[in-house]
Amino acid sequence: MKTNYPEYAQLLETRLTPKRYKHSLNVMERAVELARIHGADTDKAELAGLVHDIEKNTTPKILLQTIEKSGILLSDADLFSPQLWHATAGFLYARDVLHIADPDVLNAIRYHTTGRADMSLLEKVVYLADLTSADREYSDVREMRNLADVDLDAAMFYDMQYIIGDLVKHGKLLHPDTLACYHQIALERARRAER
Repeated sequence: MKTNYPEYAQLLETRLTPKRYKHSLNVMERAVELARIHGADTDKAELAGLVHDIEKNTTPKILLQTIEKSGILLSDADLFSPQLWHATAGFLYARDVLHIADPDVLNAIRYHTTGRADMSLLEKVVYLADLTSADREYSDVREMRNLADVDLDAAMFYDMQYIIGDLVKHGKLLHPDTLACYHQIALERARRAER
């Protein structure tokens, strides 16, 4: 897959497992596709999609140290969910090591696992590209791809319902950003239904 960011692709290839590297390329490709469909900036989508998992194969101990050194305060849900740490550490790596300064790209990297309230168009594109990239295989992936192609908010709502339900079912903590994302989308839907 060709990219406008070959230097980052080369770096990713040295930092990630082959499977995760391929996933990053697939997310990049899907992010560009969704950006074209929904009118987001394709260059930013390509960059954020490519780099979103740059810290995915870093050990949890190093991820936690990186986050703690940055001064970012972790919620209880963060502390007990090490599978989320790569997103925050990836945001820091992109900002501090790669010197990516665009706040929209940085936020798309930071919130690609949890979502949040007031997500930008680019953030939604990258979040959903990660869920619907060509390498993803889960029972609802076709439904998610179809929804994401047509309506980003409907796709986000569908995913949030699934994620929150699954976390509750397994007795896991709910991340405050995920809850805020869900509440905002649900409220917007309720308001539209009243009109």
